[in-house]
Amino acid sequence: MSAPKRKPATMKQKQQEEVNKKAIYWTAGVAGAVIVILAALIIIFS
Repeated sequence: MSAPKRKPATMKQKQQEEVNKKAIYWTAGVAGAVIVILAALIIIFS
């Protein structure tokens, strides 16, 4: 009975890794967008 429990655990780990990658991409995208917007505002108002 321990073998069936291990297979879902590995699947959950893979799903968590995918979620972490998506979170990293989202965070990087939002940070990049904020930097671009701030740079544009600085250029416009300077």
